[in-house]
Amino acid sequence: MALFKNRRTQPDPNAPASDVSTASAPPKGFFHRLAREWIVPIGLVMAVMAPIRSVIADWNDVPSGSMRPTILEGDRIYVNKLAFGLRVPFTHTWMARWGEPKRGDIVTFASPADGVRLVKRVVGVPGDTIELRDNHLIVNGVQAEMDITGPSSVELPTGARIPVELGRENLGGVEHAVTIIPGSGSRSTFGPIVVPPGKFFCMGDNRDMSNDSRYIGMVPLESFYGRCPGVALSLNPESGYWPRWERWCSELK
Repeated sequence: MALFKNRRTQPDPNAPASDVSTASAPPKGFFHRLAREWIVPIGLVMAVMAPIRSVIADWNDVPSGSMRPTILEGDRIYVNKLAFGLRVPFTHTWMARWGEPKRGDIVTFASPADGVRLVKRVVGVPGDTIELRDNHLIVNGVQAEMDITGPSSVELPTGARIPVELGRENLGGVEHAVTIIPGSGSRSTFGPIVVPPGKFFCMGDNRDMSNDSRYIGMVPLESFYGRCPGVALSLNPESGYWPRWERWCSELK
């Protein structure tokens, strides 16, 4: 009986190799089903979505406060890429053009300085004379109306909060909010300068914390991606990316 208990079952040396080596192999047809049910459908969706995002519509996250209070950090804005024309997918080449950015438009474009994607407001179109005096915008010799609506504060990347002034500016009939930071040392006085043909002068609504045409130069027409009509969704990075429900599907002005 002891000999029987100590016997160990040995594999049959005459058994086919597959009886031993394929015990843990994936089921037959596993990779075929994976490709058919997952890889191919995902690839088709990406093949369709990529050209759409390139030439028709897109959405972009906003990481900085250069457009405060109009656009906040954590907003995801949607971009109408057909606003100015139709491009060859994945290029800046126009197939057809039917419009140009207008004064007051919120737009996205590739920075003429380094190609980084930016979102700003168009304040000057070709032929305009642009001037800034103590953060008061002057277009073609006419100062844009601006009313200070009240004090507030803004958080810097360091975490510190500084006092700011909020205002409302009327840019040729387009009324929008602006943020002013007194004593910031930014280019609150600039120009006058004439916008040449084919280029546009763009600024952030947060006048003293915006890397815009005062610093990077004017924006060529071919550098624009599109117009930004609204916010698709918004998450607040200051509160654990909790949704700002009131900003979801909201219009930008």
